[in-house]
Order: sequence, then C-alpha cells, then structure tokens
Amino acid sequence: MLKKKDDGTIKVSATPGEGEAPANDATVTVRADVASEPLENLSKDQLIETIRALQEQADNNYDLYLRSQAEMENIKKRNAKEKDDFVKYANERLMKELLPVMDNLEKAISHAHNENGVDPLREGLELTLKGLKDTLKKGGLEEVEAKGKPFDPCFHEAVSQMADESAKPGTVLHELQKGYMLNGRLIRPSMVVVSKQKGTKNSDEHNAPGGACEEH
Repeated sequence: MLKKKDDGTIKVSATPGEGEAPANDATVTVRADVASEPLENLSKDQLIETIRALQEQADNNYDLYLRSQAEMENIKKRNAKEKDDFVKYANERLMKELLPVMDNLEKAISHAHNENGVDPLREGLELTLKGLKDTLKKGGLEEVEAKGKPFDPCFHEAVSQMADESAKPGTVLHELQKGYMLNGRLIRPSMVVVSKQKGTKNSDEHNAPGGACEEH
C-alpha cells in the first residue's frame, strides 16, 4: 500500500491478510518522484532505492507468510491432539459406571471365601449382574428377544433344529447365547435352536432356517 507523506516521500507498506498480525517494520519509504516515475526513466541510484524498498517489502510479506504457516501447523496439531483425546477417553463415562459393578464382583468373591454356603455368593452375583445390565442399558444396550419368538434371520442365528410338537415350526425353542442391540443396531445375533416339523431330518447351521433381511 502506498501513502504519500508531507516531505514528498512515499511509504510502501505490506498489508497482512485477514486474521494475520502485522509484521514489525512492515513499512518502507521511497521518494515520491521515484515511486511515480516509470522504471525505464529511473537512474541507477533510483533503481537501487526502489529495489531495496521492494526487497524489504517482500521480506516483510514472506515473514507474514511464515507466521501464517506456523499458525496453521499449530492449529493442525491442536486438532489432532483433541481428536486423539476424544478417541482415547470416549468410553470414560461408561467405564466409570462399570466400576461399581467390578467392586460388587470383588466383594462377592471375597464373601464366598468366608461363607460356608453358596447362597450368599449366588445372591451377590445376581445383584451384580443386575447392576451390570442396568448400566449397559443406560448406554443403549438391549437384549434381542428370542425364546418363544418366530425365527427371524435379522436377529437370530440358528445353529440347529429339533422337533417339538408343542411349538409351531420355525419357533425359537432354546437360546444358547443372547443377542444384543446397541441403540437400535444389531451387534450380536442370538444363537438359537429352532423347532421343525416332525419327521424331517435334523439340521445344523448349514441348512437351518435362514433368509434375507433388511439392515438394522
């Protein structure tokens, strides 16, 4: 930027970009008669004066560029650190809520060594399991309904079939492993035994009931 002074000289200043801090000594001075003359009409001394002024301005601009690049690198590093911390401590709240469950398990095991019967141990484990389920439910974990329900390949994985006259074919008779959903998304299907028509051959997981389903 050019500014004319009262003494007849021109100030050539480097203008920083938006958001940049002005550099120190970012202003150089050229005589007005030099700044207004075409380069081909300038004398050697005038050319040298102009070149020095422009070189100083270029140095100031380069200094502003380096500062902006350093600031960008600092922003990238801060963002990367914040992202790493978020991933590292994303489960902090859940872990804190599970700590009382761990405490109860330790107490139950400790009481088991001091008691003659298994009733106190069983009662302690049942309470601990209930506390664990309640904590996980708060986090969005739900059990998949299986036993007594019609087989659904979207939520159930049939490992075998067996005849049972008391149930309709295709009904889940036994649940070998519970299935779970997290906030409406299936994260593990239930492993089940499914009823079949009497007289059909036994099936395993390769020819058990199946079918396509929509993604949940």
